[in-house]
Amino acid sequence: ACVRPVRWFEGVPTPVKHPELVNMVIFRENTEDIYAGIEYLTGTPECDKVIKFLQEEMGVTKIRFPKTSSIGIKPVSIEGTERLVRAAINYALENNLPSVTLVHKGNIMKFTEGKFKEWGYALAEREFGDKVFTWAQYDRIAAEQGKEAANKAQAEAEAAGKLIVKDVIADAFLQQILLRPAEYSVIATLNLNGDYISDALAAQVGGIGIAPGANINYETGKAIFEATHGTAPKYAGLDKVNPSSVILSGEMMFRYLGWNEAADLIVKGVEGAIRNKRVTYDFHRLMEGATLLKCSEFGTEIINNM
Repeated sequence: ACVRPVRWFEGVPTPVKHPELVNMVIFRENTEDIYAGIEYLTGTPECDKVIKFLQEEMGVTKIRFPKTSSIGIKPVSIEGTERLVRAAINYALENNLPSVTLVHKGNIMKFTEGKFKEWGYALAEREFGDKVFTWAQYDRIAAEQGKEAANKAQAEAEAAGKLIVKDVIADAFLQQILLRPAEYSVIATLNLNGDYISDALAAQVGGIGIAPGANINYETGKAIFEATHGTAPKYAGLDKVNPSSVILSGEMMFRYLGWNEAADLIVKGVEGAIRNKRVTYDFHRLMEGATLLKCSEFGTEIINNM
């Protein structure tokens, strides 16, 4: 899973009124979906072969311009879905968080994203039955006994401290993280959705310059921790950019290794530097009365605030 925690550090300039309400961890599946890279360029023999197969063998009639269309394939597996949702639920339970939200576009892509939702719910009920209450359970109770009974069952589950596993259509979710961000804590979603969501959420708390990330296989324990923003060659050697994304990715690594004291010191240092308004150019230009620091100077400022 690609794991991206998103939270606001007090003092960071943001475009929203209540960035303090944003506190989520995104679990993004990162081996499947259209990111698998199975694509065929229009006009190539491979693309023509795929289109011909779809039309002649599968009876597909919805490729409007077959002679000029490129084709991409979107694999979504039970195994990939279950591994991701299992990791998200375990994380939520270990950290005493109230909910896991499956974000999907299953109303349109029924056999890929729709099945992601169904397989996710099935996994939650099968492996975590006594610890969770799912909206799939809610729907079954509502169908058999009415909404009042379903509401009562969910309220009892919440009172008992059970984890609520719910789902939201992706486009609606992008609205709700602006309107009601406090209602969400752990997000489990597919590859493309996760890319959009994590960057959109990062913008609400100050941008990808302060957004850490990790790629973790919770089955094998292997993990890589890296900045979410990728490389920026035009800034190489300028001692200018905000190093927070890399530094906070290191904080994630320490916490993953169980070195919580070291992780806490990093968070304390970043919080102190920002609170003192001693920041790099990306924050400086938006913060009144701030002191502009180089990348290396900001690192020193973090150390001074530990």
